[in-house]
Amino acid sequence: MPHAVVTTTTTSSRTPADGTMDVGYARTIPGLLKLGQIVALLTVVLCVHCAHGWPNWAAFQFFEVVAMWFLGVFLIFFLMHLFKLHAKMSCINWPLTEFFHYTVGAILVFIASIVAATKSRDVSALVTASVFGFIATFLMVVSLWTSYSVTCGSPHAGATV
Repeated sequence: MPHAVVTTTTTSSRTPADGTMDVGYARTIPGLLKLGQIVALLTVVLCVHCAHGWPNWAAFQFFEVVAMWFLGVFLIFFLMHLFKLHAKMSCINWPLTEFFHYTVGAILVFIASIVAATKSRDVSALVTASVFGFIATFLMVVSLWTSYSVTCGSPHAGATV
């Protein structure tokens, strides 16, 4: 009597909704924008903190505090999207919250970058910090624009005004 061997293989796949990391978010446009903002603001903080011979102490303290604050906020936003925590806290309107932070962040970092650029007086670390501040501002404006299009969207084609 011949014997047959049957092999059964079971596989399990986990989806991002079951509490694991959504690594694919880091490859999306919003994820890449947040990573770019984090890297640019981290560069600003390190350049300002490590610079010697600040020509205007108050201006660069303001620049450093603004950059550190929004670095922390955007890092929290990135981690919340990466771990899908925003879906578990539905009591907060996350697109509107991010829209507000992008608006305030773009304005404050832009102002701080202008002040830093005018007060740097050929200190190369401070000039570099102001350039990365402008880069972070540009990335925030792009995120603001994409966040606005997601939050407000365009009206439906069948809607009448």
